[in-house]
Amino acid sequence: MKSILTLALVVSTFAATNKALAEDSTNKNRTNQINEKFVQMQLEQNSSIGRAIKSIVGHYPQQAGSIVGTALDLYPDKYKEIIHSAISAQPTLANEVVTIAIEKGITSCSDIVETAISADPSYVDFVVTAAAHSTPDELLEIVRIAVITEPDSADYIVQSLAIAHPNKLVEILQSAIGAVPFVGQYAVEALLAIFPNDAEQLISAAVRESKAQSEDTSKIIQTAKNSGVSLENIQTYAVSGGATTEEVALALDGK
Repeated sequence: MKSILTLALVVSTFAATNKALAEDSTNKNRTNQINEKFVQMQLEQNSSIGRAIKSIVGHYPQQAGSIVGTALDLYPDKYKEIIHSAISAQPTLANEVVTIAIEKGITSCSDIVETAISADPSYVDFVVTAAAHSTPDELLEIVRIAVITEPDSADYIVQSLAIAHPNKLVEILQSAIGAVPFVGQYAVEALLAIFPNDAEQLISAAVRESKAQSEDTSKIIQTAKNSGVSLENIQTYAVSGGATTEEVALALDGK
């Protein structure tokens, strides 16, 4: 009797689960159909998908995610216009829009990051962290394209990504300097502020990468000094990175 009751309970639960899944699938399909009609209607009224998305997201920010997803399904070749318009209308949705776009697989992660940053550079940290979370294997490429697109925010870019991926600290710094060499001092300053115990590898790596890019290393050395690293340690770390003792001495003297 007990086994019969148990079997009946399992069958009942399975049936209820299947029914719930079927209802959920039906609801999703219905929502998608409504979204498709809404986007198409707005497109007719606004003459371009960009204007349509900006209007929808501006008026219905709570529906932005599903609307952007639907628009990308309907018009994948217009992804730049859709992403740019959505983030321009609601910059706080940058991370959600980036995540959705990457999940759709409509283009490369780099293209999505570049488009999203261009839409509103002030939310660059949200963009890069969302992108790196969705595609961690492309972390260094995300750093590279983000720094190239918005070099003035290099400190925020490396800081945000290093906090999220501390085991990739040196690689993040090297990728940033390799992309835009002059940002080295700002990247080092930003990282030393939150990872002071990693001064040795940060300074050595920054000097090494800067030299590889034929960049003057004096500003990196001066930044390390201003960040509170001892002069003795700076010399040791910088020389380990390929600087000469004369270069370090001149940099520390501010020459």
